[in-house]
Amino acid sequence: MAELENPNVMPNLITFLSSLLQKVAESNDVNRRFKAQKVSVFHGLSRPTISIQNYLDRIYKYANCSPCCFIVAYVYLDRFAQRQPSLPINSFNVHRLLITSVMVAAKFMDDMYYNNAYYAKVGGISTTEMNFLEVDFLFGLGFQLNVTPNTFNTYYSYLKRETMLQQCPPSIVESSLSLGRSLNLHLCFNEEDSTHQNQQLAV
Repeated sequence: MAELENPNVMPNLITFLSSLLQKVAESNDVNRRFKAQKVSVFHGLSRPTISIQNYLDRIYKYANCSPCCFIVAYVYLDRFAQRQPSLPINSFNVHRLLITSVMVAAKFMDDMYYNNAYYAKVGGISTTEMNFLEVDFLFGLGFQLNVTPNTFNTYYSYLKRETMLQQCPPSIVESSLSLGRSLNLHLCFNEEDSTHQNQQLAV
């Protein structure tokens, strides 16, 4: 998509996606006290010291993948969360899920991409761990990697709309009821829903 090649578009989308994931992770951190969650290979022993925003900025800077890979990675994260409800995105696994989803998206979407060892360095983990994460992520997705143009446009339109909304003055945000109410409530869409209605994931 040519629009994503605009140097002003992706940084804003990355910022909003980081904010969205931060809210989802924080909400699921709270839910851990009330609902059991499985521990997986994506979980760290402690919360990483690097913020989600800085981590995603680092991936964006060094992955050198096509911009559409970040939209596809967002689709993959959503699919993973829907297929693995006992493994919700939280502060202990969001970083590993991010680096893995971008790497898998790059391999699926781009003709040329870096190997696992390179992505491991970008993500601050070992190559062996990166390999394990990739396998678990693929099985977690049920190997459902294809993203239709309709699905891609739905997720991209949502990110773009919410990014633009965040940049608007508060008075405009408050008056935009159909958009404002969903600003920080949702991460995902139901791909089977032709009306593209939001589906609540975690918050």
